[in-house]
Amino acid sequence: MNPFSSGTRLRDMIRAIRACKTAAEERAVVRKECAAIRASINENDQDYRHRNLAKLMFIHMLGYPTHFGQMECLKLIASPGFPEKRIGYLSLMLLLDERQEVLMLVTNSLKQDLNHTNQYIVGLALCALGNICSAEMARDLAPEVERLLQFRDPNIRKKAALCSIRIIKKVPDLAENFINPAASLIKEKHHGVLITGIRLCTALCQINSEALEYFRKKCTDNLVRTLKDLANSPYAPEYDIAGITDPFLQIRLLKLLRVLGEGDADSSDLMNDILAQVATKTESNKVAGNAILYECVQTIMSIEDSGGLRVLAINILGRFLSNRDNNIRYVALNMLMKAVTADSQAVQRHRATILECVKDSDASIRKRALELVYILVNESNVKPLTKELVDYLEVSDQDFKGDLTAKICSIVAKFSPEKIWYIDQMLKVLSEAGNFVKDEIWHALIVVITNASDLHGYTARALYRAFQTSAEQESLVRVAVWCIGEYGDMLVNNIGMLDIEEPITVTESDAVDVVEIAIKRHASDLTTKAMALVALLKLSSRFPSCSERIKDIVVQYKGNLVLELQQRSMEFNSIIAKHQNIRSTLVERMPVLDEATFIGRRAGSMSGTASIPAGPSVNLPNGVAKTPVAPLVDLLDLNSDDAPATSSSGADLLHDLLGVDLSPAPQQPGSNQAPKSGTDVLLDLLSVGSPSAQSSSSTTDILSSSTNNITPVSPLDDLSSLSLSTRATSNAGAAPMMDLMDGFSASPPTENNGPVYPSITAFESSSLRVTFNFSKQPGNPQTTIIKATFTNLSSNAYTDFVFQAAVPKFLQLQLDPASSNTLPASGNGSITQELKVTNSQHGKKSLIMRVKIAYKINGKDTLEEGQISNFPRDL
Repeated sequence: MNPFSSGTRLRDMIRAIRACKTAAEERAVVRKECAAIRASINENDQDYRHRNLAKLMFIHMLGYPTHFGQMECLKLIASPGFPEKRIGYLSLMLLLDERQEVLMLVTNSLKQDLNHTNQYIVGLALCALGNICSAEMARDLAPEVERLLQFRDPNIRKKAALCSIRIIKKVPDLAENFINPAASLIKEKHHGVLITGIRLCTALCQINSEALEYFRKKCTDNLVRTLKDLANSPYAPEYDIAGITDPFLQIRLLKLLRVLGEGDADSSDLMNDILAQVATKTESNKVAGNAILYECVQTIMSIEDSGGLRVLAINILGRFLSNRDNNIRYVALNMLMKAVTADSQAVQRHRATILECVKDSDASIRKRALELVYILVNESNVKPLTKELVDYLEVSDQDFKGDLTAKICSIVAKFSPEKIWYIDQMLKVLSEAGNFVKDEIWHALIVVITNASDLHGYTARALYRAFQTSAEQESLVRVAVWCIGEYGDMLVNNIGMLDIEEPITVTESDAVDVVEIAIKRHASDLTTKAMALVALLKLSSRFPSCSERIKDIVVQYKGNLVLELQQRSMEFNSIIAKHQNIRSTLVERMPVLDEATFIGRRAGSMSGTASIPAGPSVNLPNGVAKTPVAPLVDLLDLNSDDAPATSSSGADLLHDLLGVDLSPAPQQPGSNQAPKSGTDVLLDLLSVGSPSAQSSSSTTDILSSSTNNITPVSPLDDLSSLSLSTRATSNAGAAPMMDLMDGFSASPPTENNGPVYPSITAFESSSLRVTFNFSKQPGNPQTTIIKATFTNLSSNAYTDFVFQAAVPKFLQLQLDPASSNTLPASGNGSITQELKVTNSQHGKKSLIMRVKIAYKINGKDTLEEGQISNFPRDL
């Protein structure tokens, strides 16, 4: 007999397939077997139909096509005998899904089997329907399933309840038909029927609001009583698992109670006592007990407020954190993240345990614990928590240092009680993990240092000490070089000594040594070397005795292969050698930057409202310019033979002398694409047209008017004319360049006493509504003042709320800080923010705006965006 004929047994086929040594052999065996099955199907062989389908199911599980056997499933289902129907329904569930049109042909057979006198055949039909039922089949067969919910046999009632869940999910309109049958199921004594009935009730509550209200009023008492009986029941061997009576049923009951109690005070009051009993009596030394406790905690945290219960639930999670099982600890940390919003004080009691989890060997636990610590930090505990995190930073894994460093920097920036503490902590972080510190973080540190005039000497000395031990940390080297260049004389002369400082002796040569080491380090990148050259230029004026040595160091880079360093070297060398009369004016100290724009006690001050493309030293004090700094050549009449031919731009000189980068990104050789400014990049990010290019002529005029009266601050007045402004809300600092632009804007606040315009709903989603109210300034029809009101439509509070906007080039936009960074749930409060829009095409073009709104829900980042084009025409 042919070994692959239709009479081959299933086990023989499996044995032959498993004996194959290569994939090609296996394919050959399967191909021959499929051919034999096709031949049997063509011959309408009824004797071996069930065996053929059994083989097809195995072949299907191996991943080979078996569509040619679909009709055989229907024939077996139509057979009168139970064995044939069993194989038919099994193959139907495996070989077909609800998208197959063939499935419609089985509806009639299912209807007949649901009314069959044999309860086992009824069970087969219910099982198949519950697995592959489509919406059309659900509508056709729902009456039969509803009837079977009152069937005499508990196994059939159980299967019917599970099938009903599938039906109401496919056709929610049918949910109301199952409310009363489901309510009768939760009065059952049979645990199998009871647990499926509870699952059906839970699904109904989630789909149908009428069902939810019905179960709240009619069934809450009964459910509480059932849970109490289970929690207090004596030993029952048929339901016992590790000494706990039917934990699966208890968990399902707790889930249903959570759904019923959420948002309903009366139902919550009814279940408070039993939840307290479950939380206190359940043993926590077994997996089953921990599962019940976890579900109980979730229910307590979801139902209406009960202070004592919440504390009890959080204490349970605290015990979970001490468990040796990593899964249990991770689950506890997840739950505590949600519990912080409900009762932060109770979570604070477990701070020490949470900090230990930050040091755990499991990476996922470390990361989740760090996020929780970040949420727990406030003004009262920032110092001890930061100390713990900084101490751990010294011994943490390299893979974890990036996340840990970012969180520490954000905590220090957000809750810093005083500038000296902020500077101390940031120097510790830079010393331990400077290579993991992002550019915007040390940019902000420099801004704070410039504002702390009484700490300039202290900071320079602290950085000098830190440089001696941590010269391999790039960010620390940059900040040290910048500060020594600015405040080197204070370092050498010990100006501004504090009581907490130890005496230190630094000579002018020692200070120059630091910069020389930084510029000659093999690991130093272009940004660091460029900053070091600027620092040397400044020190040449501050330390006349070292001027020749500095000149020798600068000259070494005259032939450097990097054009940026070569040009700086040549120009700075000319300043040192030929222009000593104006050198002190050129290199006087940086003006005090606007600290409020960069950093403050607000959430997210380390992240910009819009990202600027990463590059070497974007808006970096004394950093790398984007284009050659030719104005120095033109302005100072340097020898053209000593300097390369470069383009002229006042912004480049401003960048080099003041550390403000206004120049466009470099173009590739041969590229015809126009370079983009930082504001262009932001507009591209928000999918809005580019702003109009701002002429740098005013800057050039200022610089060229008198070489003996160069004022570093005056060119910044021009920055307020940029066409796009993104000012951070109270919870997020803008990107440094945009903040600097906005920070120097001299536009005073104006009173909104213009004509009244109708308000509009500018943006609305399922979770958020934004309303705009308009007013005009008297005598200035081009400028519109918009008051934006943000309302939360969901049941969860939003934190770290940030609103961003961008406009086309014919508009200019200015955003004021928002009233808050937390948006209460369910419309119980709002955030307001004022926008000022100037329309250069007033009367010709209408306002249009692109917005992005970012916030966090229970620690999870959410982003919404849209375009607003329904502004009133006369704006």
